[in-house]
Amino acid sequence: MADRILTHQQIQHKIRRIAYQIYESNVDEKEIVVAGIEGGGLHFAKKIVKTLEEITNIKITLCKVTINKDNPLEGGVKTSIDESGYKNKSIVLVDDVLNSGSTLIYGVRHFLCTPLKQLKTAVLVNRNHKRFPVKADFKGISLSTSLNEHVKVVFKANNDAVYLD
Repeated sequence: MADRILTHQQIQHKIRRIAYQIYESNVDEKEIVVAGIEGGGLHFAKKIVKTLEEITNIKITLCKVTINKDNPLEGGVKTSIDESGYKNKSIVLVDDVLNSGSTLIYGVRHFLCTPLKQLKTAVLVNRNHKRFPVKADFKGISLSTSLNEHVKVVFKANNDAVYLD
């Protein structure tokens, strides 16, 4: 049986806090590109974008990032906006769960092939099982879990939740 780690209301607070942290680290920017990794990361990114648009007049651009999570080298990384859309801009790469760091590091690697003002990462849940040297600059919650436990993030209208199985 899965234990609920975060309720809908707790997730809303974490989204708001992360949005303010992103805004504070980009207060002088004209545009922030929020790049959500397809799946839970994109859902989380959309929620961050919505909150950022409520708290700042800075232009916020949502970018969908597609990565094969099982084999990131296969097919590479694709983005919904062209490289010129994020070149020399501030980017926040977003995923729902930072587990081994594999997905995030390949996403970071993709964006580092282009000159940027800054690149930060944001996750809702940081599992502390990193195999790769990547960290979350903005995180909702850090969990020390065993490798056989599974974190499930559910994004449903007015019923978001995080479960540990």
